[in-house]
Amino acid sequence: MKTLSILFAIIIVAVSSYTDEIKKFQNELNKEFANAETSPLTKEDLATFDELSFYDIDESYKVEAKLILNESPKEFGMKTTTARRPTYIKYGTAKFKLKGKIMEIGIYKNIELSKKEQYKDFLFMLFTDKTSGITSYAGGRYLDLRIPKEGESLLIDFNKAYNPYCSYNHKYSCPIPSNEDYLDMEIKAGVMKFHE
Repeated sequence: MKTLSILFAIIIVAVSSYTDEIKKFQNELNKEFANAETSPLTKEDLATFDELSFYDIDESYKVEAKLILNESPKEFGMKTTTARRPTYIKYGTAKFKLKGKIMEIGIYKNIELSKKEQYKDFLFMLFTDKTSGITSYAGGRYLDLRIPKEGESLLIDFNKAYNPYCSYNHKYSCPIPSNEDYLDMEIKAGVMKFHE
């Protein structure tokens, strides 16, 4: 009986610490958006900004993926909402199980960004799903990932999915998810759409 009580307490602590982690992520985003120096919002939206809308925190949207590396990656200009074409490579493909479905999606690396020491292990995932244009931004959402250490899985947490800046302000140039970046399910996690 005592063992069950200890196990139950451990589970509660684990869930609580995960919730705290995601709330911290959400609070940091809200602070960025509320600050005129860092916010992508227009002056009009900033004047009335309270906080972003998020889906309920759901740890089942945090998954470990198998990262299949692209053995011969070629640099390409990723399509954006403007004429800008930032240079990326398709670093690999992530395969994972989410809500009982096997999914796969491309994982990218920004060449210029990776030249900076603090971003050398950064990876980029962009996606649309069945919520796009309904409860999430029609143009898709992004996730910042890190290259996993040898022997480890790629950690994908959709609770940290965020909108591109151009969903808030048309002055920004944002990568556009391709048809291959579509997940055939509802991803009810992360940031929701800004304007109704």
